[in-house]
Amino acid sequence: MKNIKLRLILMNFLQYGVWGAWLISLGAYLGGSLHFTGVQIGSFFATMGIASLFMPALMGVVADRWIPAQRLLGLLHLLSAGCMIYAANQTEYSSLFVAVLLAVIFYMPTISLSNTVAYNALNKNGLDAIKDFPPIRVWGTVGFICSMIAVDLLGFAQSASQLYFSAAVGIVLGCYSFTLPHCDVSKKATEGNWVDALGLRAFALFKEKRMAIFFVFSIFLGVSLQITNAFANSFLTNYFGAIPEYDGTFGVEHANILISLSQLSETLCILLIPFFLKRYGIKNVMLISMLAWVLRFALLGLGNPGTGVWMLILSMIVYGVAFDFFNISGSLYVEKETAPAIRASAQGVFMMMTNGLGATIGSYAAGKVVDVYGWPNSWFFFAGYALVVAILFAIVFRYKHNPEDVKA
Repeated sequence: MKNIKLRLILMNFLQYGVWGAWLISLGAYLGGSLHFTGVQIGSFFATMGIASLFMPALMGVVADRWIPAQRLLGLLHLLSAGCMIYAANQTEYSSLFVAVLLAVIFYMPTISLSNTVAYNALNKNGLDAIKDFPPIRVWGTVGFICSMIAVDLLGFAQSASQLYFSAAVGIVLGCYSFTLPHCDVSKKATEGNWVDALGLRAFALFKEKRMAIFFVFSIFLGVSLQITNAFANSFLTNYFGAIPEYDGTFGVEHANILISLSQLSETLCILLIPFFLKRYGIKNVMLISMLAWVLRFALLGLGNPGTGVWMLILSMIVYGVAFDFFNISGSLYVEKETAPAIRASAQGVFMMMTNGLGATIGSYAAGKVVDVYGWPNSWFFFAGYALVVAILFAIVFRYKHNPEDVKA
């Protein structure tokens, strides 16, 4: 049993190491070395939203019915790695965008597939997934951080080498996936399975006013998700790097390491969620998340890599609250408020609203804002947007908290 836990830890470490190699630093490469516009940079981060609209659910059906999840996981990672290698050799916007889009289309469903493989392995070994999976999953965030730091220290953060690095990790994981415990498939087709698997049945939840409001605000808040991923590194590296006063500062030279504090904060804030949910309830926890986004953006706009570096550090710390208190708490709310028969598909709708529609709209819109307002004014624009969303949510969303509904 100890062996299987170590094997799943390695899988999660590599799974998110693939992503961490480029997610935070790609914007600096696109805006610096390739001189792409804000809208063009935003479009690359919108690819994750586009892929999240259909690929995870579609590949889930394939894994359930035809190809064992561990094999499909390996195949998709190898395909994604191949697209990343091709992308690393492109410098024109259109060809690079298509290559990254394909790489992301193949990568995004591996997130849920890796969870499926882990749950299957734990169950087959008589372990409790609820108890044993979180300590395994946290190593995914560790892998993400390690890739970020490695890319930074190797000098890849502003070059196509980060894409080669990501591809190399993906190839290792792709091959390793074929050795993981076998996942069974079920070829028995039952009526409605396609509808349920694609999350379509859960759209009936929009008939319920409170759930409809929740999902709409999930889109609004999802807009904020990819903004700092797309532009924080470029802001520190390219904007401040062009100012002699900040030349050679740690924030400019090692932006990836500075930003990695966000992911570290994320791992710690997960532990706070049960306490905050029991004490304050879902509405207040999500309001805290929205206000944390206001601080996240405002502190980036006010800070600098010199005397104002403390504000940048605080912005990174705040990110854990902004991200976790919304994503994880929102997922728990969906779990609590929906019927058992549609909970899985309801989670799919929540994913589509946030990481799909919200992130796609936000990535393109943020790029346009950056092109129009420049730095650091764009951060204040984003902070204002988050504040308006928070105020509207406080007024419109009605929810009565019962502490007894939440287990400590």
